[in-house]
Parts: sequence; C-alpha cells; structure tokens
Amino acid sequence: MYVDRLDEDKPTMKHLEIALGLARTSDALTIAHMSRGLIEQGLPWSWTPGRVAASVRNRNAIVVVARAVDRIVGFAIMRYGDDDAHLDLLGVDPAYRRAGVGRRLVDWVEAPALVAGISAVFLEVREINGGAQTFYARLGYRPLGRIARYYQGREAAVRMGRELGCPVTQASDVRWP
Repeated sequence: MYVDRLDEDKPTMKHLEIALGLARTSDALTIAHMSRGLIEQGLPWSWTPGRVAASVRNRNAIVVVARAVDRIVGFAIMRYGDDDAHLDLLGVDPAYRRAGVGRRLVDWVEAPALVAGISAVFLEVREINGGAQTFYARLGYRPLGRIARYYQGREAAVRMGRELGCPVTQASDVRWP
C-alpha cells in the first residue's frame, strides 16, 4: 500500500496521511454513494453499488481508493483494453481536493497501462465541469471532441485523451481548441 503525506500548504490537512490501495468489494457502496454525490448529481444513478462491485471484480479494470484514517476520500476506476484504457470515474471528497489526491489516483491507474504497453487513456467529463477539464489538462489530457447528450441523453461531454509515455506540459502550455 502506498502512503504519502498531503501537501503541507493545506493547513487543515497537515500531517494527515492518505493511503492508496486497491478497493475491496465491501468498498463498492461507499464509492457508489460518492459517485452519486460528486459526479452524477442531477442525473439518474448510473454507478450503483452493483456496477462498482462488478468493476472491482473485473480482471480488466482496477478500482483504487484513497483512505484518510478510516474513510474513503477518493477513488478511481480504470478499464484496460489491448491498445488503450478508459478512466471511467474519478472522485475526490471536496475537503481533500487541491492536495494531490486526484493526481496520485490517476498516476496509480495509469501505471499498469504504461507497463502493459497501452498507448493512450481516454475519459469523458461533463462539458459544464470546467474545473475537472482544467485538472485533466494539467495532467496532460487534451480535449478531443464534444459528445452531445452523452450523459443519459441529458448533458454533453468533452472527450479527453492522453498519450502515455509523453511528458506532461506545464499548465501554461495548455491550449484549448
């Protein structure tokens, strides 16, 4: 299990350790409820406990959680194919954002893809979620296109992708189309 301290510039989080590790099936309910509140607000519930548990059991997926003391404060779900991978979900409790938790979760799920020779990772993010788009851009993801009515026929998504093994540019180098 990977344990790291959060950035010291966040005084409420000072000295708090975050442990990253593989999710257990028993974590599915917590992850599903976090997804419902953090990602799927305003939409019918798609990432139910059963769907999350299926991802935990899927040998072509990895579900990672970030734990602070005895509770989950973040999670990531990545599916791996032969040539590319798909980041299905990433969520971090608002109290733990801007402390490196999201970046470490993405690094964790990208590492096996890189080792397996997977060349790219793709994801979709709500078009209205500029904060998430900026976060992913800082990690090297680039917008690839807009998908109308992607989210249950209601909301558009921005599809983003990143070539693995390519250096990440500085945030100031990010250019939007």
